[in-house]
Amino acid sequence: MSYEDIINHPHHSSSRHPRMSMSQRATQFAPFAALTGHSAAVEETARKTREEMNRDIEHIPVSRDPDSEC
Repeated sequence: MSYEDIINHPHHSSSRHPRMSMSQRATQFAPFAALTGHSAAVEETARKTREEMNRDIEHIPVSRDPDSEC
């Protein structure tokens, strides 16, 4: 069977199953949460990284001598 064999056939409609609404189709084909908790773990890692960076910045010595190369 080739594309030319099927191009002019009418679209199939099931007599057993009613046509899905667009929102039902969107729900069915939407990605599922395969990695439950992944988003929360990423957010927590980002929070910890920000805190660590802020602590590191607080410990950087500030030179008051404009001629020093700190």
